[in-house]
Amino acid sequence: MIEKIKDNILFKGLSQAEIENCIRCSKAEIKIYEKNQIIFSQMDPPKALYVLLNGSVSVCKDSPDGRRYIVTNIEEKDIFGEVYVFLEKVDYTYYVLVNAKSSVLEIPKEYFFSTCDQACNAHSVIIQNMLGILAQKAFFLNNKVQLLTSGSLRQKISKYLLENCQSKKYVQLTMNREQLAAYLNVTRPSLSRELINMQDDGLIEVDRDMVKIIDFDSLMATL
Repeated sequence: MIEKIKDNILFKGLSQAEIENCIRCSKAEIKIYEKNQIIFSQMDPPKALYVLLNGSVSVCKDSPDGRRYIVTNIEEKDIFGEVYVFLEKVDYTYYVLVNAKSSVLEIPKEYFFSTCDQACNAHSVIIQNMLGILAQKAFFLNNKVQLLTSGSLRQKISKYLLENCQSKKYVQLTMNREQLAAYLNVTRPSLSRELINMQDDGLIEVDRDMVKIIDFDSLMATL
């Protein structure tokens, strides 16, 4: 487990021994979830901060018409539920769905409110690291708002590709077509249709989960 989480920003600056001590001190637990299980639901009271050790989960919200909207997909070693740890008397407004069998480290929220009786330096470092994590979260959400307000579907796709491209050439999609459509808040057929149109217009080439940017300047001009 330590190998899985030692590079996580939550434990930045800590030795393996310090991480192990923090896990014991916090009374954290590892739980296993099967595909399609819900880790926490909307309206549940927040009880922990979660670290995905392996597997795949998505943070979701359902629209009034029952359509699932994916807020974000969680990668291995990433954390989730961190914002709600510090919101007093606020229940979850999202739910977390397991996409594939996953193991999750669950750290009780009380651990982040004050240092333990031993006043160890590692505990203080973790709390400081949380400030950086929350700042990154605010930055991500700001970018997501900009993406969803980009205008046309082509503009949304272009913005997403440009933000995730490598050396102006390739974008490795970390979501399947259905997940990406939910992330962009559009239907899957509309997304597939527009990707085909963009390919026909010579902007991109799509090969399964890889998108090659053919005309970077024209893609930029769509924004």
